[in-house]
Amino acid sequence: MVDIELELPDAERLAALSDATPADLPGVALLEHVRDHPRVDDVPAATREALDAIPALDALPAGAEVGITAGSRGIHDMPTVLRTMVDALRERELEPFVFPAMGSHGGATAEGQRETLAALGVTAETMGCEIRSSMAAERVADDEEGRPIYAAEDALAADAVLLANRVKAHTDFRGRYESGLVKMAVIGLGKQRGAEATHNAGLVGGLDEVIPERAAALFEATPVIGGVAVVENADDRAAHVEGVPVDEIFDREPALLERSKELLPTLPVSELDLLVVDELGKEISGTGMDTNVLGRVLYHNQPEPDVPSFTRIYVRGVTEASHGNGIGIGLADVVHADLVADLDLTETYVNVVTSGEPSRARIPLIAERDEVALRVAASTTGVRDPADLRIVRIPNTLELGRFVASEPVVEELADRDDVRVLERRPFELVDGELPTDPYETAAEAARASESESESESETATDD
Repeated sequence: MVDIELELPDAERLAALSDATPADLPGVALLEHVRDHPRVDDVPAATREALDAIPALDALPAGAEVGITAGSRGIHDMPTVLRTMVDALRERELEPFVFPAMGSHGGATAEGQRETLAALGVTAETMGCEIRSSMAAERVADDEEGRPIYAAEDALAADAVLLANRVKAHTDFRGRYESGLVKMAVIGLGKQRGAEATHNAGLVGGLDEVIPERAAALFEATPVIGGVAVVENADDRAAHVEGVPVDEIFDREPALLERSKELLPTLPVSELDLLVVDELGKEISGTGMDTNVLGRVLYHNQPEPDVPSFTRIYVRGVTEASHGNGIGIGLADVVHADLVADLDLTETYVNVVTSGEPSRARIPLIAERDEVALRVAASTTGVRDPADLRIVRIPNTLELGRFVASEPVVEELADRDDVRVLERRPFELVDGELPTDPYETAAEAARASESESESESETATDD
C-alpha cells in the first residue's frame, strides 16, 4: 500500500498572490429570508391519515411483516414519520421493521448504513422496532437493455413494504420523477448493486427515463404496497404528508414534485462573486451540497443551469454525520484544509463510483485558513475593487433562512420585503479564520450565554 502525504500549499505564498487584504473586503450583515411557510401542525396525525389511504394494509393478516424504508437524508420530520408508521402498524397487529434504503451510502456496508441511520436519530430504540441492515440484494428483473434490476433481500422477504421518502427536486437531473417514492424504490431498495446499475444505465439513457422504468419493474417484483411522501417547506419542516397506494405512485408523484419545487429553499440572490458554505454532508444532500442552490450540477449529459450563477464557491468543512464522505467537494473551487483532513476517500469514492460521476470527488484548491481562501477568491472573480465583492456565507445548502452577506449584496436586497437586516458588522477574521457562529445576533448570543451560565450554576448547586 502506498502512503501519500499531502503537503499543503504555502499559505503565505498563496495569500501574497492577491493584492486584496482582509481590510479591503466590504462590511457584512446578518440577513434573514422571511418566507410564508405552510406547515403540517400534527405530523403524527398526518402520518396516520397517510397510512389510512393505503388500502392494501387492511388486507394484511395479523403478524405480517412490513418493511419500512429509511434513507440517508437529514429530513427533519422523517424520524417522527417513521416512528408513527411503526406505532400505527403495530396497532393493526402487524410486525414492522425499518431497513436502510440508501444505495451505497454508509460506505456500502451494513454497519455503515446502520450508523448513518443512527446519526439521523433512527435506531431500534427511537423507532421501537428492529433495524435490519444488510447489503444483500437479488436480481429480480432486467431493463430493456438487459441490465440487471436489483431489490434488497430484506424487502423481498417481507410480507409488504412501505416506501417513505421526501419528494423534492433531484440534484442530478430533471424529469417527472426526481427524488421521491419512485427513486426510493430503485436506488433505496436496490442497495449498492442496484444504485450502481441504475446510475450506469442513466449515463446512457438518462436517469429521468431509467428510474421510472426500473421502478415499474420493482413494483411488480417486490411486495411494495405504497408509500408515505413528505413535501417540505423552505424551513425543512413537513408542509404535506400523503399516503399513496403503489398503483397510484406514478400518477401522483409529479404533482407532489411540482409542489415541492414551489417551496424549495433558495437564496434570494441569483448572482454572486463568492459563495462560502460552512459544511457539506450526506444528510444535507446526496451530492453533499444541493445543486439547485449552488447552480452547479457537474453530471454527465446534464446541462448546467443559467441561474443561480456563483463565480466562486468555497467550502469549509464536512459534517460529522457524513463519516468523511466528501462527495460534492468537486463542486467547489476552493476548500479549507480542515475539510480535506476529514475526508474518508474510501467512503467518498464508493459513493462516487456508484453514482457514476467522478468529477464530484475532485479535490479543488486547498486553503490552509479562511483568509487565504478569501484572498484567492478575490483574485479569481474578475472584480477590480475588493470592496465591491458580492459575498454570501451560509451554514449549508439546507439552512438558508439566515445568511451573512457583504454590503453590495445587502444594498441589492434592500428593497425586498422578504429580506430583513438583523445586524450590520465589520468584516473580521480571528487568527485568519471566520467567526464560528455568525448566524445569531449579538443579543441572541448574549442571551444564550447567560442561559448556559444559569444552567451550569443550577447544576453546580444540585451537585
